Amino acid sequence: MDLNLQGKKVLVTGGSRGIGFDCCRLFLEEGCDVTLVASDEARVKSAVSRLQQPGAMINGLSVDLSSRTLPQKLLEKLGEVDVVVNNAGAIPGGGLDKVSDEVWRSAWELKLFGYLNVTRAALPSMLARGSGVIINVIGIAGAAPRYDYISGSTANAALIAFTKATGAHASRNGVRVVGVNPGPTETDRLVNLYRSRAAERFGDPERWKEMLSDMPFGRAAKAEEIASLVVFLSSSRSAYVNGTVIDVDGGACYMG
Repeated sequence: MDLNLQGKKVLVTGGSRGIGFDCCRLFLEEGCDVTLVASDEARVKSAVSRLQQPGAMINGLSVDLSSRTLPQKLLEKLGEVDVVVNNAGAIPGGGLDKVSDEVWRSAWELKLFGYLNVTRAALPSMLARGSGVIINVIGIAGAAPRYDYISGSTANAALIAFTKATGAHASRNGVRVVGVNPGPTETDRLVNLYRSRAAERFGDPERWKEMLSDMPFGRAAKAEEIASLVVFLSSSRSAYVNGTVIDVDGGACYMG
Protein backbone atom coordinates (compact mmCIF):
# COMPACT_ATOMS: atom_id res chain seq x y z
CA MET A 1 0.00 0.00 0.00
CA ASP A 2 1.39 3.39 -1.01
CA LEU A 3 0.89 5.80 1.90
CA ASN A 4 1.56 8.83 -0.34
CA LEU A 5 4.12 10.20 2.12
CA GLN A 6 7.02 10.55 -0.33
CA GLY A 7 8.78 13.88 0.21
CA LYS A 8 6.70 14.90 3.23
CA LYS A 9 8.55 16.92 5.85
CA VAL A 10 8.22 15.23 9.25
CA LEU A 11 9.22 16.30 12.76
CA VAL A 12 9.48 13.60 15.44
CA THR A 13 10.15 14.65 19.03
CA GLY A 14 11.66 12.11 21.38
CA GLY A 15 13.02 10.45 18.26
CA SER A 16 16.34 9.14 19.53
CA ARG A 17 14.99 5.84 20.91
CA GLY A 18 11.95 3.65 21.45
CA ILE A 19 8.72 4.48 19.65
CA GLY A 20 10.10 7.77 18.34
CA PHE A 21 13.14 6.11 16.77
CA ASP A 22 10.99 3.53 15.00
CA CYS A 23 8.70 6.33 13.78
CA CYS A 24 11.73 8.02 12.21
CA ARG A 25 12.86 4.76 10.62
CA LEU A 26 9.45 4.00 9.10
CA PHE A 27 8.94 7.56 7.85
CA LEU A 28 12.33 7.34 6.14
CA GLU A 29 11.28 4.08 4.49
CA GLU A 30 8.30 5.99 3.07
CA GLY A 31 10.64 8.58 1.54
CA CYS A 32 10.00 11.38 4.03
CA ASP A 33 12.35 14.19 4.99
CA VAL A 34 12.69 13.56 8.74
CA THR A 35 13.93 15.78 11.55
CA LEU A 36 14.59 13.91 14.78
CA VAL A 37 14.56 15.93 18.00
CA ALA A 38 15.63 14.88 21.50
CA SER A 39 17.30 16.55 24.45
CA ASP A 40 20.45 14.40 24.68
CA GLU A 41 22.91 15.42 21.97
CA ALA A 42 24.89 12.16 22.11
CA ARG A 43 21.74 10.08 21.67
CA VAL A 44 20.62 12.30 18.79
CA LYS A 45 23.92 11.77 16.98
CA SER A 46 23.80 8.02 17.61
CA ALA A 47 20.22 7.76 16.34
CA VAL A 48 20.97 9.74 13.18
CA SER A 49 24.01 7.55 12.53
CA ARG A 50 21.91 4.38 12.83
CA LEU A 51 19.20 5.80 10.58
CA GLN A 52 21.57 7.13 7.94
CA GLN A 53 21.26 5.15 4.72
CA PRO A 54 21.95 6.06 1.08
CA GLY A 55 19.23 8.49 0.03
CA ALA A 56 17.85 8.94 3.55
CA MET A 57 16.79 12.50 4.38
CA ILE A 58 17.46 12.60 8.13
CA ASN A 59 18.46 15.49 10.34
CA GLY A 60 18.94 15.47 14.11
CA LEU A 61 18.64 18.34 16.57
CA SER A 62 19.22 18.50 20.32
CA VAL A 63 16.46 20.66 21.80
CA ASP A 64 15.06 20.96 25.32
CA LEU A 65 11.33 20.91 24.60
CA SER A 66 10.49 21.64 28.23
CA SER A 67 11.55 25.21 27.44
CA ARG A 68 8.65 27.56 26.79
CA THR A 69 10.42 29.33 23.92
CA LEU A 70 12.50 26.67 22.14
CA PRO A 71 9.59 24.85 20.43
CA GLN A 72 8.66 28.07 18.62
CA LYS A 73 12.28 28.66 17.60
CA LEU A 74 12.54 25.05 16.41
CA LEU A 75 9.52 25.37 14.11
CA GLU A 76 10.73 28.73 12.82
CA LYS A 77 14.05 27.08 11.92
CA LEU A 78 12.41 24.12 10.18
CA GLY A 79 9.84 26.15 8.24
CA GLU A 80 6.75 24.39 6.95
CA VAL A 81 6.30 20.89 8.34
CA ASP A 82 3.74 18.41 6.97
CA VAL A 83 3.65 16.02 9.94
CA VAL A 84 4.48 16.55 13.61
CA VAL A 85 4.79 13.57 15.95
CA ASN A 86 4.78 14.62 19.60
CA ASN A 87 6.51 11.82 21.47
CA ALA A 88 8.95 13.40 23.96
CA GLY A 89 8.54 12.95 27.67
CA ALA A 90 8.72 10.45 30.50
CA ILE A 91 6.78 10.91 33.73
CA PRO A 92 7.87 9.03 36.87
CA GLY A 93 5.51 6.70 38.68
CA GLY A 94 4.14 7.03 42.18
CA GLY A 95 1.08 8.21 44.06
CA LEU A 96 0.49 11.61 45.61
CA ASP A 97 2.70 10.69 48.55
CA LYS A 98 5.61 9.74 46.29
CA VAL A 99 5.67 12.44 43.60
CA SER A 100 6.79 15.82 44.89
CA ASP A 101 5.39 19.03 43.48
CA GLU A 102 8.79 19.82 41.97
CA VAL A 103 9.03 16.46 40.18
CA TRP A 104 5.39 16.68 39.05
CA ARG A 105 5.83 20.13 37.51
CA SER A 106 9.16 19.25 35.88
CA ALA A 107 7.69 16.15 34.22
CA TRP A 108 4.67 18.08 32.96
CA GLU A 109 6.87 20.80 31.45
CA LEU A 110 8.21 18.27 28.94
CA LYS A 111 5.31 15.87 28.38
CA LEU A 112 2.20 18.04 28.74
CA PHE A 113 3.43 21.55 28.01
CA GLY A 114 6.01 20.27 25.52
CA TYR A 115 3.22 18.78 23.39
CA LEU A 116 1.13 21.94 23.78
CA ASN A 117 3.97 24.26 22.85
CA VAL A 118 5.12 22.24 19.83
CA THR A 119 1.53 22.14 18.61
CA ARG A 120 1.10 25.86 19.27
CA ALA A 121 4.19 26.52 17.15
CA ALA A 122 3.31 24.16 14.27
CA LEU A 123 -0.44 24.58 13.95
CA PRO A 124 -0.77 28.17 12.61
CA SER A 125 1.28 27.41 9.48
CA MET A 126 -0.69 24.22 8.86
CA LEU A 127 -4.01 26.02 9.26
CA ALA A 128 -2.89 28.81 6.93
CA ARG A 129 -2.04 26.42 4.08
CA GLY A 130 -4.95 24.06 4.77
CA SER A 131 -3.01 20.85 5.35
CA GLY A 132 -0.95 19.03 7.95
CA VAL A 133 -1.13 16.30 10.55
CA ILE A 134 -0.21 16.28 14.23
CA ILE A 135 0.06 12.92 15.99
CA ASN A 136 0.25 12.88 19.78
CA VAL A 137 1.75 9.71 21.26
CA ILE A 138 0.15 9.85 24.69
CA GLY A 139 -0.26 6.69 26.80
CA ILE A 140 -2.96 4.28 27.92
CA ALA A 141 -2.90 5.60 31.50
CA GLY A 142 -4.81 8.64 30.26
CA ALA A 143 -7.75 6.38 29.41
CA ALA A 144 -7.19 3.90 32.26
CA PRO A 145 -5.75 6.03 35.08
CA ARG A 146 -3.75 4.45 37.89
CA TYR A 147 -3.04 5.92 41.30
CA ASP A 148 0.52 4.55 41.27
CA TYR A 149 1.11 6.58 38.09
CA ILE A 150 -1.02 9.55 39.03
CA SER A 151 1.09 12.32 37.50
CA GLY A 152 1.37 10.51 34.17
CA SER A 153 -2.29 9.46 34.19
CA THR A 154 -3.40 13.04 34.77
CA ALA A 155 -1.10 14.50 32.11
CA ASN A 156 -2.17 11.89 29.57
CA ALA A 157 -5.85 12.50 30.29
CA ALA A 158 -5.26 16.20 29.64
CA LEU A 159 -3.51 15.40 26.35
CA ILE A 160 -6.42 13.20 25.27
CA ALA A 161 -8.79 16.14 25.78
CA PHE A 162 -6.32 18.49 24.09
CA THR A 163 -6.08 16.20 21.06
CA LYS A 164 -9.84 15.92 20.65
CA ALA A 165 -10.52 19.63 21.07
CA THR A 166 -7.67 20.73 18.80
CA GLY A 167 -8.61 18.18 16.15
CA ALA A 168 -12.21 19.38 16.08
CA HIS A 169 -11.03 22.94 15.58
CA ALA A 170 -8.27 22.18 13.06
CA SER A 171 -10.47 20.14 10.73
CA ARG A 172 -12.17 23.33 9.59
CA ASN A 173 -8.92 24.22 7.84
CA GLY A 174 -7.95 20.78 6.54
CA VAL A 175 -5.62 19.84 9.41
CA ARG A 176 -5.87 16.61 11.41
CA VAL A 177 -4.87 16.02 15.04
CA VAL A 178 -4.88 12.40 16.23
CA GLY A 179 -3.67 10.62 19.35
CA VAL A 180 -2.25 7.17 20.03
CA ASN A 181 -2.36 5.59 23.49
CA PRO A 182 0.29 2.86 23.69
CA GLY A 183 0.10 0.32 26.45
CA PRO A 184 3.32 -1.22 27.82
CA THR A 185 5.79 -1.19 24.93
CA GLU A 186 9.08 -3.05 24.62
CA THR A 187 11.50 -0.15 24.79
CA ASP A 188 14.84 -0.02 26.59
CA ARG A 189 13.09 1.61 29.54
CA LEU A 190 10.52 -1.17 29.87
CA VAL A 191 13.07 -3.95 29.40
CA ASN A 192 15.31 -2.50 32.11
CA LEU A 193 12.32 -2.19 34.45
CA TYR A 194 11.27 -5.80 33.96
CA ARG A 195 14.83 -7.09 34.12
CA SER A 196 15.06 -5.49 37.53
CA ARG A 197 11.77 -7.05 38.61
CA ALA A 198 12.84 -10.46 37.29
CA ALA A 199 16.09 -10.21 39.24
CA GLU A 200 14.10 -9.53 42.40
CA ARG A 201 11.56 -12.30 41.83
CA PHE A 202 13.60 -15.04 40.15
CA GLY A 203 17.17 -14.01 40.88
CA ASP A 204 17.75 -13.87 37.12
CA PRO A 205 17.21 -10.71 35.03
CA GLU A 206 17.24 -12.77 31.81
CA ARG A 207 13.82 -14.17 32.76
CA TRP A 208 12.21 -10.74 32.33
CA LYS A 209 9.84 -11.88 29.58
CA GLU A 210 8.15 -14.21 32.08
CA MET A 211 7.01 -11.08 33.92
CA LEU A 212 4.87 -10.18 30.88
CA SER A 213 2.85 -13.40 30.76
CA ASP A 214 -0.33 -11.73 32.05
CA MET A 215 -0.29 -9.14 29.27
CA PRO A 216 -2.44 -9.59 26.13
CA PHE A 217 -0.77 -12.14 23.83
CA GLY A 218 1.74 -12.77 26.61
CA ARG A 219 3.95 -9.82 25.70
CA ALA A 220 4.31 -6.08 25.51
CA ALA A 221 3.74 -4.18 22.27
CA LYS A 222 6.68 -3.74 19.92
CA ALA A 223 7.80 -0.15 19.31
CA GLU A 224 7.52 -0.82 15.57
CA GLU A 225 3.84 -1.77 16.00
CA ILE A 226 3.07 1.59 17.59
CA ALA A 227 5.20 3.42 15.01
CA SER A 228 3.43 1.66 12.14
CA LEU A 229 0.11 3.04 13.34
CA VAL A 230 1.58 6.52 13.75
CA VAL A 231 2.88 6.51 10.17
CA PHE A 232 -0.41 5.21 8.79
CA LEU A 233 -2.39 7.86 10.69
CA SER A 234 -0.06 10.50 9.24
CA SER A 235 -0.94 9.46 5.70
CA SER A 236 -3.78 10.30 3.34
CA ARG A 237 -4.97 6.69 3.76
CA SER A 238 -6.48 7.81 7.08
CA ALA A 239 -7.68 11.20 5.86
CA TYR A 240 -10.97 11.05 7.81
CA VAL A 241 -9.41 10.00 11.12
CA ASN A 242 -9.31 13.13 13.26
CA GLY A 243 -9.92 14.36 16.78
CA THR A 244 -9.75 10.87 18.23
CA VAL A 245 -7.30 8.83 20.28
CA ILE A 246 -6.63 5.17 19.47
CA ASP A 247 -5.79 2.78 22.31
CA VAL A 248 -3.07 0.25 21.43
CA ASP A 249 -2.83 -1.96 24.51
CA GLY A 250 -3.87 -5.31 23.05
CA GLY A 251 -7.23 -5.02 24.82
CA ALA A 252 -5.69 -4.94 28.31
CA CYS A 253 -8.17 -2.30 29.48
CA TYR A 254 -11.00 -4.80 29.07
CA MET A 255 -9.36 -7.88 30.55
CA GLY A 256 -10.77 -9.13 33.83
